[in-house]
Amino acid sequence: MLELKNVSFSADGKEILKNINLVIEDNKFVVMTGPNGSGKSTLAKIIAGLQKPDSGQILLDGQDITHWGITKRANSGISFAFQQPVRFKGVTVKDLITLASGKKMNTIAVCQYLSEVGLCAKDYIDREINGSLSGGELKRIEIATVMARRTKLTVFDEPEAGIDLWSFKNLIDVFEKMHQEVKGSILIISHQERILDIADQVVVISGGQVSQVGTKEKVLPGLFGVDLGCKYFKGV
Repeated sequence: MLELKNVSFSADGKEILKNINLVIEDNKFVVMTGPNGSGKSTLAKIIAGLQKPDSGQILLDGQDITHWGITKRANSGISFAFQQPVRFKGVTVKDLITLASGKKMNTIAVCQYLSEVGLCAKDYIDREINGSLSGGELKRIEIATVMARRTKLTVFDEPEAGIDLWSFKNLIDVFEKMHQEVKGSILIISHQERILDIADQVVVISGGQVSQVGTKEKVLPGLFGVDLGCKYFKGV
C-alpha cells in the first residue's frame, strides 16, 4: 500500500501540490485525471522519487520512503514509465527488457513482451534504444520493459501519448492483463475515457489538490461535459 500524507511541492515560487492525502491500496487499478497543469505528473514523479516534496510523508507498506531516491524506490518495487520515454544509446531492446526483469531471459520470453505491446519482435529485439525509434515505438518498448519488472506499484504518465488507434486498443488489453497477472497496483495518469473505464478507483486532481476519489461509477458521471481545460474523455 502506498500512502501520501500532506504532500506539498513548489517550483519557481509557485505552489504545485497542496497537502495531498491519498492512499493507493494493494492490487488496485487507479487512474488519476484532472486539468492540464493541475499537478498530476508532478505527483507521479514524487511517488517515483524523481522529485522531492517540500513537506509531507510518503509511506510504502508502512515504511517512510519520503527521502529515498529513485533507485532505492525502484528496488523496493516502484516502477515509473515516463510520458516521454528515455533513449539509451548502445543498449538494445533485448538488453533493456532483460535488465528490467532482473533475471536471465531467453529470446522467446523477450519476444513475448514485445508482442504484447503490438511490436513485431524480430524487427525490434536487436534495435538500439536511440533516435532511430519513433516516440510511439519507444512508448511501447518502455511499457514492455515495465511489464517485465512485475513490481508492486507501476506508475504510467499518460501512456497513450503518441500511440495510434490500433495500439491504443491493444494497450487497454495490456493494462488489464498486467492487473490480473502481476497482482500489483497500477497508477495511470490519463484523460482517456477507455482507460478511466477500466479503473477500480478514479482520483481527480485540480488546482494541486485531490478534489475527488472514488469508483468510476461515482466519479465519472460528474466529469462528463465539464470543461476543465483539457480534452476529457476523447478517444484516440
